[in-house]
Amino acid sequence: MVTWSLETLLLALYVIGIICAIWITINSIRYSAKWGAFMFLTFAVFMVLRWYAGPLVAGIVVLVAQAYYVSRPYNWKRAGRIYVYVVLCWAGSTYLVARDNGWLPERWMRSGGTVEQAGAPAPPIERETFLPVDGGRIWYRRSGAAVGTPVVLLHGGPGVGSFYLKSLEALGEDRPVVRYDQLGAGRSDKTSDTTRFTIAHFVDELDSLRAALGFDQMHLVGHSWGSILGFEYYRAHPERVASLTLASAALSAPTWAKYTRKLLRTLPDSTQRAIVEREATHDFDAPDYLAAMNEFYGKYVWLRPVEADLDSTIKTMSQEIYGYMWGPSEFSVTGTLKKYDATARLKRVKVPTLYTVGEFDEAGPETIKRFATLTPGAKLEVIPDAAHITTWDNPPAMLQVVREFLRNVDAAKTP
Repeated sequence: MVTWSLETLLLALYVIGIICAIWITINSIRYSAKWGAFMFLTFAVFMVLRWYAGPLVAGIVVLVAQAYYVSRPYNWKRAGRIYVYVVLCWAGSTYLVARDNGWLPERWMRSGGTVEQAGAPAPPIERETFLPVDGGRIWYRRSGAAVGTPVVLLHGGPGVGSFYLKSLEALGEDRPVVRYDQLGAGRSDKTSDTTRFTIAHFVDELDSLRAALGFDQMHLVGHSWGSILGFEYYRAHPERVASLTLASAALSAPTWAKYTRKLLRTLPDSTQRAIVEREATHDFDAPDYLAAMNEFYGKYVWLRPVEADLDSTIKTMSQEIYGYMWGPSEFSVTGTLKKYDATARLKRVKVPTLYTVGEFDEAGPETIKRFATLTPGAKLEVIPDAAHITTWDNPPAMLQVVREFLRNVDAAKTP
């Protein structure tokens, strides 16, 4: 027995449509090099245009142009029936994409002859793909059941990638979950254009993703640098944000730098000397500096990393973005964010806000507590037995507090 999901059907339509397009192109080339080139070019235009204008607009533009060629009597006999299959595949795939993104009226998506079990959750949707944005393409993965208000996960760094946020995809039992890699990080396209290493760029990038997904509102869960991104996105687009979860927040770089310098004093004297000496000469690749950095990270950044994801994170990290915006390490804040401080603006937050922090977090539990007191109605949760990356060190506790917070926010909005 074969079970067809919407994702499988969509893939099948794509494959059939491509095969038919190739058949038509080959036969057009046999008849005329000019018409063969025309058909190949128009199919190529469709594949590119669909990323920017969507499959509906791209299909109308390209298929109407191709219809002129196919409608000729001597071409219809040779390619017409196959061309009909291309049109049907386009129509079916366009409908499924529109349905998946919630662009269709609800009555169009009801199935008349089926009965669902009462209380049964919606089947999870899992899809990962790339979205063209300013400067390249970003990778994203959408998962979860399309029931509650969607949540978008914002990774730290900047330039680190979202591998360590995988455990929060379990939020998908209530809602769509989107995990993505910001430009330059993780699986997304790399870039060395420093004009895009700005808060404004990453805010626009996030809004491009929201628009492409068709989300009217979304919960934002931002970790570390992702808390800056989430907060600044809220400032730019408050109507699009249902709630903020600011995990291990880096909302004041000066405060961060001061606290991490305090943490350095807990390390052995030899480790502290290596850091001071290498920072004085800017020799951040020296073995003793790297060893000192790893010692700090092992106490205050992660206690129990997921080794496979840690390896992927290191391999796909953009040191260029991280160094330019933050600095050579977590405790050396020398980049463009070194003066960033949002504390005076926290009193203007008007959406439900959750702060989380690890018990041994480099962000500093007292610092995060202060952020929470400055944010109207904010809630604070300390994740026990965890450092900065709580999603590695204590994923059950982190997941529980975020899940309960989002459920409560959704419930409060339900009349």
